[in-house]
Amino acid sequence: MLDPKRTIDELKELRALTGDENGAQRVAFTPTWARAREFLRSKLAELPVEVHQDAAGNLWATLQGESEQALLIGGHIDSVPNGGWLDGCLNVLAGLEILRRLAAQGKPKFTVRLVDWADEEGARFGRSLFGSSAASGTMNPEELRALHDKDGVSLPDAIAPYDIDFDSVLNAREELEHAAAYIELHIEQGPVLESLDLPLGAVLGTFGVERHTITWKGQAAHSGSTPMDKRRDAFLAAGKMAHEVYEITGRNGGVSTIGRCSTLPGIVTSVVETCEISLDQRHLDLQMLNRMWQEAQDAAARFAQEGGLSVSFGNLWRIDPMPFHPELIDFCDEAIRETVGVSHRLPSGPLHDAAEVARAGVPTVMMFVQSLYGISHNKIEDTKEEHLLSSVTAFDKLADKVLAWLATRPTETRRAIGAD
Repeated sequence: MLDPKRTIDELKELRALTGDENGAQRVAFTPTWARAREFLRSKLAELPVEVHQDAAGNLWATLQGESEQALLIGGHIDSVPNGGWLDGCLNVLAGLEILRRLAAQGKPKFTVRLVDWADEEGARFGRSLFGSSAASGTMNPEELRALHDKDGVSLPDAIAPYDIDFDSVLNAREELEHAAAYIELHIEQGPVLESLDLPLGAVLGTFGVERHTITWKGQAAHSGSTPMDKRRDAFLAAGKMAHEVYEITGRNGGVSTIGRCSTLPGIVTSVVETCEISLDQRHLDLQMLNRMWQEAQDAAARFAQEGGLSVSFGNLWRIDPMPFHPELIDFCDEAIRETVGVSHRLPSGPLHDAAEVARAGVPTVMMFVQSLYGISHNKIEDTKEEHLLSSVTAFDKLADKVLAWLATRPTETRRAIGAD
């Protein structure tokens, strides 16, 4: 029998084991993360499941069914430094409770696998979704080989003590061979559900991201002797851009952020010669995302011309939007309505392991539970206990709906992205 209260008790147990007065400290590839993993293994040891760690450090618990075709239930037990008590680990421990319920009912028709993805957060090396991108085949290991943490430790050296051979991480792709569907529960980490006074939501997909720098160059000049109408002030263009970004986003939807601004020569007595900003734009629709970035470039060029400046653009990072499976979204919506009476569909601004699994071609959906204050990655991260209980119940209903759906689907064997 499903026991959502046990999930909350285990979340609190994990918090006491791996947190301190500043919050959760389960940063991947550290002793505290390993302690959290051992905690999970101890719970899994009570179940009739096969447990192993794959080549990328992902931990798998497999409840063998009559069919090799598998429902995957995923999450991550790692955290950011001084993180919250629910981010990632709610997914894993809710999945553990579903495994318990299914195991008590005997051998399921389909295999059910719980996965704790390694280093979803990327907190130590600045590269998120390590384990899931290895399993999906989208990872390029050579881009990660040179990464170092703040103490100068390389990524390959950091993972070696945890039985992970950096040169073999892509062998994790074999884990998705029989993956027929993937579901993930997560706190929202934002304010939408709270603002609507709703406990749960069905996630439409993860935003695509365009992340760039925009640099204007003008002329440094004395701040006292240069009249305002004679200046080629690079900062003036950036100032105009701040408002324009909101206008562009308002027309097209999505979200946009100027997160950084730097100036040269950067002294109080000089007109700004060079001004660089960072621009992060996100949207669930690829066409709209492309339009937002094009309109931003057009505006930056216009402001440059108005100020007698030059402008250049730098690429920081981009990823396409990843819509989730429409039928699974419907199932998620139904499970929520059956549990709490009302649902809401919303996109995810943050990236999640679910996006990597979907990118590998596995039908995928996520369920969000309300975050108090819209705050995450912080020790004050929290969710009402009644909402946590409802989330485990609704997530369990979703699992049953997806398992029933699999019975109507043809058997497939998946070939991983980048497989030879």
